[in-house]
Amino acid sequence: MQTADFDFELPSELIAQTPARERDLSRLLVLHRSSEKIEHRKFRDLLGDLQPGDVLVLNNSRVIPARLRGTNVHTNGQFEILLLEENGVNDWWVMLRPGKRARAGTQIALRDNRGQSCAVLGTVLEKNEEGHRRLRFTGTPNIADMLQQLGEVPLPPYITRAAGDQFELDRERYQTTFAKPPGSVAAPTAGLHFTEGLLDEIRSRGIRVCFLTLHVGLGTFAPVKTETLAAHRMHEERFVLSEETARIINDAKRAGHRIIAVGTTTVRVLETLATPPIHHSTAPSLHHSRSFQVSAGAAKTRIFIHPPYEFKIVDALLTNFHLPRSTLLMLVSAFAAPNETRGRELILSAYSKAIHQGYRFFSYGDAMLVL
Repeated sequence: MQTADFDFELPSELIAQTPARERDLSRLLVLHRSSEKIEHRKFRDLLGDLQPGDVLVLNNSRVIPARLRGTNVHTNGQFEILLLEENGVNDWWVMLRPGKRARAGTQIALRDNRGQSCAVLGTVLEKNEEGHRRLRFTGTPNIADMLQQLGEVPLPPYITRAAGDQFELDRERYQTTFAKPPGSVAAPTAGLHFTEGLLDEIRSRGIRVCFLTLHVGLGTFAPVKTETLAAHRMHEERFVLSEETARIINDAKRAGHRIIAVGTTTVRVLETLATPPIHHSTAPSLHHSRSFQVSAGAAKTRIFIHPPYEFKIVDALLTNFHLPRSTLLMLVSAFAAPNETRGRELILSAYSKAIHQGYRFFSYGDAMLVL
């Protein structure tokens, strides 16, 4: 398939710059795959689509304040630093802007998130083939422990802020209410719509709620730049799936209940860890996807899900509206019509209707449920 097949025009005023007044007051577009019927609802109406025995799986990774600012020690030039991946204590791969000034040996004096100078220094060690720099930090036992004082919320580039504007709002709302292990540089945005009260109500209706962790990386923002999907090299992200979550999912699959993934990151972990059934007979399974299970584990994944794709674990998907040409849009298109390529038309048609109805797009935007 061609990358250009996943392009669409979006009026800039529909790119959400702020979250909904309340998390669960965003809008919800429901797409029924079998009938191609579309319904327009509020997010809280999700309750009506859940059934006792369903398992709702969410990504509980915590967004770190990964955006830092500093000054070139020798020239006073300004740098913006986005932490990407920790190699070890005070040793990180980062994205530096402007990158052309950041040669090996460049020293950057960091400022805190109020613009005050501090004792922390970053030194550029090397550059990789993707243009990212490796930084060694000094002046602190561990910069990870100072990020609350030094860092800013790493909002995606399509959300614009004046310096310091809505700082506290973003700290609260660009984070899920159930976030735990720190490590993401972008929010798992489908989870932003849930309040603790809504999750409690979901549990009270006989739906299991469980969590996994995938630390969302910079690649989430990046459009596919190759002409074809086959040529794209997927970004790598770290994940953990516990024994308890694996057991809950596998028990539900055996009982014929649905696995509902909250977000594309959750889908990627579950499909990465799908293990094929062990057949004791030559007779084919009547419920192919139900015969797959997940195995617990901690690793990295590069799985790139795009049409056509056969889903082994996930039965329904709750997600936001995604960027043109993004791997996230390709995953949702694959889910709209498993094992076929027509899911692209189905999703782009739904997106067109969402645009006509004034839905808000991307990280702080509205949600979509694919059943």
